[in-house]
Amino acid sequence: MLWLILSALLALASATTAINFPWEAAQLSLNETTNYPDIAFGDASGVNATYRGPKCKVGPWDDAVWPAVDEWAKFNRTLGGVLLKPVPPGAACYPGSPHYDAAKCSFLLSSAFGTRFYSDDPVTVLTEWPEGNTCTATWAPTGTCTQGGYPVYVVNATKVRHIQLAVNFARNRNLRLVIKNTGHDFGGRSTGAGALSIWTHYLKDFEFIPEHSIDGYEGRVARVSAGIEAWELYNYMDKYNMTMVVPGGDTVGAFGGWIAGGGHNSLSSSYGHGADQILAFQVVTADGKYRAVTPHQNADLFFAMLGGGGSTYGVLTSAIVKAYPPTPITNLPLSFQVGSASGFGVNSTEIFWEGVRVYQYFAPVVTDAGGTMYSYVSKSGPGSYSFRTTFEMPNMTPQQVQALVQPLYTKLNKLGIPVKNSLVSAETTTSFAPAARTGAGAAPGNNYFGSRLFPRACWDNETIYNPMFAAIRATVEAGYTFHGINHAVDYKKAGYPGNMNAISPTWRNALMHADIFDYSLAGGSIGGRGGPGAASSSFKAGHAELEKYMDMIRASTPTGGAYFNEGDVLEPNWQTTFFGANYPRLLKIKRARDPWGLFWAPTMPGSEAWVVVNPESEGGLPTQNGPLCQTGWDNNSLKHVVKRERARVVRRHL
Repeated sequence: MLWLILSALLALASATTAINFPWEAAQLSLNETTNYPDIAFGDASGVNATYRGPKCKVGPWDDAVWPAVDEWAKFNRTLGGVLLKPVPPGAACYPGSPHYDAAKCSFLLSSAFGTRFYSDDPVTVLTEWPEGNTCTATWAPTGTCTQGGYPVYVVNATKVRHIQLAVNFARNRNLRLVIKNTGHDFGGRSTGAGALSIWTHYLKDFEFIPEHSIDGYEGRVARVSAGIEAWELYNYMDKYNMTMVVPGGDTVGAFGGWIAGGGHNSLSSSYGHGADQILAFQVVTADGKYRAVTPHQNADLFFAMLGGGGSTYGVLTSAIVKAYPPTPITNLPLSFQVGSASGFGVNSTEIFWEGVRVYQYFAPVVTDAGGTMYSYVSKSGPGSYSFRTTFEMPNMTPQQVQALVQPLYTKLNKLGIPVKNSLVSAETTTSFAPAARTGAGAAPGNNYFGSRLFPRACWDNETIYNPMFAAIRATVEAGYTFHGINHAVDYKKAGYPGNMNAISPTWRNALMHADIFDYSLAGGSIGGRGGPGAASSSFKAGHAELEKYMDMIRASTPTGGAYFNEGDVLEPNWQTTFFGANYPRLLKIKRARDPWGLFWAPTMPGSEAWVVVNPESEGGLPTQNGPLCQTGWDNNSLKHVVKRERARVVRRHL
């Protein structure tokens, strides 16, 4: 059995090399680095926290210092042949490209959306605009396909040594480094021009342990690898008849960026956020060392990597996480709209908005009962609006849910909104249903949105609540879609280890996380059907309009914040908004653990020390298509980098 093998391995492992799975025992040794300085380990203690180094990360446009072909070949031999040099899939659609393939292009545009193709591709990012929309699959391409913001090389990591080698090679050669699983990311943390990418996608091991004791926790746990996606975990929950707190979206990686941001779920009001589930984990840090992390061992990393920023402190390889008894969830939908001739339509816009206002004001009742409310409010035309939501109530029967929400339905009916609180519409499932998921269907798109965490204090009374709701209404009336997720997660619900992670205190005190969608800003493709260079030239003007309404929401929630996994990469004062009072501590940990600035991602702790010099972003769209350079140096130097980058783009059509 796997557990017997693991027990033997664990008995031999030291505290700093503890493992969860056999492949974690395959580590880089000091002896291997003796005659190969490019893969030597680093020593953070010998680097000043204000280390500046070269002004920019090396890219293929730097012919004098970019590793030569034979150097990449040597690196690949050391890796055991897992170094990839992939091109963007969309290159198959460009007749002028050496990678043109009409049959593959047809597959991408007609069939790939129902398969695992995009999730299993080494460079695809499911939100395309951060890459730069430089090689989008389309029936009628214009211009040329370039590598753009996609990484140049990818390490297909299936052992710890693969990750260590990539970390050391990138640090010692001053390369930009990114980390990717499926590329389910909204802000550009999984891609970067000229980068070396660590692809954790095939780290897939899993083990369920019905009884386990670790630190201050006793009970069910699972050992999980960093590449596991949510759909796989739902299938494991079905197999072992247990429940875990995991992402709702099938192709979200559960043990990377999701927990690094905190991670919300329909069970959060009952069991805590994703980061609250981690009891211990293993990580490769910026010096290339492999470390065991618990609340009491490397405690700074335990704090920082759970809620304190993704792609910032190290590469997580595996973790021990909480598991729970099988949890039934009753789902009850509710919807109404303006102007419908039948069903739950109302003829008055004011009545519609009063119904939405009453619904939101009911949120504390649902969240205090351990539930979650997922709602969407959108404008479909002049004077036409729609509202829909689902109450998701763990460990409650349909009858209990019906009784809980009946006061809300009574108020809506009195307003003249003919909704019915019917047991027929309620559905009770297990937390892992539907079973036998395949993770198929993910496809590139181009969402752009703002985010806000709404403090519970806004629901204290209507004097405080009404201005907040007025800002929400104004935002939707301006044409934006408002997606509200009501949940409440305090330390008591989170359980052990409680406040030992970096989830923002603002989130602990929030009653709603909301996304404000702007479908017009990012340009490019929707579902892979746009064209290259489609980023809107009016992005700055459009973003300024979005900010006008976001500022209204911020003003009505002055003690609020935002969830950076679903936030605007141009969020003002992001250090405080995303991380709250934790930011100074997180920045200190970042500088101590990674004084080289190896790990970088936009709006993450320490990222303000670097900037993407982007000559191709029309209108100011903040893509990752450009050299990554340190901030604070003169404009003439920046102009020189831009000139070199433009020349590189011309040379490297795919």
